[in-house]
Amino acid sequence: MDREAYRNCCSLVKIPRQSYEQFWSSHFLDYIDKELSYSKFFKKYLLPNHPCMFSRRFTEDWKCRKQWVSEEGKPNFQKLLQEFEETPVPVANCNAKEYNANPKQVMPFKEFIHYWKEYIQNGHSSPKGCLYLKDWHMSRDFPEHNVYTTPVFFSSDWLNEYWDTLEVDDYRFVYMGPKGSWTPFHADVFRSYSWSANICGRKKWLLYPPGQEEFLRDTHGNLPYDVTSAELRDTGLFPHSEEVCQPLEIIQEAGEIIFVPSGWHHQVYNLEDTISINHNWLNGCNIDIMWQFLQNELSSVQKEINEWRNTMDSWHQHCQVIMKACSGINYGEFASFLKILADNRMAFLNACSSGDSSEYPRHLSETLTTLGPYHAAFDLQRVAHIIECLLCNEDFKRLDHSALTLQPETMLQQIRDTIQSTRGQHLLYQE
Repeated sequence: MDREAYRNCCSLVKIPRQSYEQFWSSHFLDYIDKELSYSKFFKKYLLPNHPCMFSRRFTEDWKCRKQWVSEEGKPNFQKLLQEFEETPVPVANCNAKEYNANPKQVMPFKEFIHYWKEYIQNGHSSPKGCLYLKDWHMSRDFPEHNVYTTPVFFSSDWLNEYWDTLEVDDYRFVYMGPKGSWTPFHADVFRSYSWSANICGRKKWLLYPPGQEEFLRDTHGNLPYDVTSAELRDTGLFPHSEEVCQPLEIIQEAGEIIFVPSGWHHQVYNLEDTISINHNWLNGCNIDIMWQFLQNELSSVQKEINEWRNTMDSWHQHCQVIMKACSGINYGEFASFLKILADNRMAFLNACSSGDSSEYPRHLSETLTTLGPYHAAFDLQRVAHIIECLLCNEDFKRLDHSALTLQPETMLQQIRDTIQSTRGQHLLYQE
């Protein structure tokens, strides 16, 4: 991040997001084929929460574009089997519905490839249904492979930074699916951003700007499984479906990368046999959207078990437990998440001042250095804003603060001291 971008956003409390009205009747999004600075991407797409597509030139040097793809542009089954033959992988059945998703099973990679070959030979059909290898943590399972490099535009990734620190999980995935495989209507985990790169094959995306999904709810308040279903035309079931805008319909070619912003609900189809790499990620630009999502999730849990509110002394704690089970995170873990992110950036800025890089994690050294001290300071200001929101939140106040790794008032003061100190060292210039 450069100085101008930092100056333009460092005083922001609420991220200004323009209307999404320009996308209501459009079938086009910005296509990036030339060099683009990180600061311009930050200003034009991250802050306003707008989608875009990067051309294949941004992936042309990736090893997987060469090793996983045949000369005909198809999946190279032989090479893939050599690398992953016995690996257990998660596989969904696109022909089956389980709640609003597809049920999954785990099978050996070689078994899925055997199925895929037969599926192609049978004219893209099978009595087993249409199977789709998805949400496979390939980079976690094979860290030495290094078959792709995360573009700098997506490198401010708090979600994977946190999980990498805990060494428990990650949100980096490989998807492999035959022609006809698809993903039902959804928005991404924690209302994170996502980027998705086609290694080979083509996808069709149906994207809805934030807020439009409300018109797609049925009479019970549930979102549809398939937005192309004829039942959405039944206003008795979906009373507001006629008010929704047409989706942004995008065809993604081999090698291209799509940036899907926070809260954009979408449905995705593989138009050919396709391999893609997908990351979920978030940062200072959309952490407020995640915080609003968490508040909504807790509110939903509280409504569900409200009848027991006056009969349980630990009702609020139970709500947090249920929220963690349903959403994957609760307020206590969210506070730990913020602490780790803040600690890493304060250590980085202190290292910039002292010249001693041993003070912060080595695996973050390259990313934080590339993004620079202005970005670290922006991140800290965004963390500080969310901590201030936590301190005003009645449900957060009810947590046992002695059990939290984050002590909010102490962390706020540490952040302010760090930013003031680095300004004093002339690493950040205030005008």
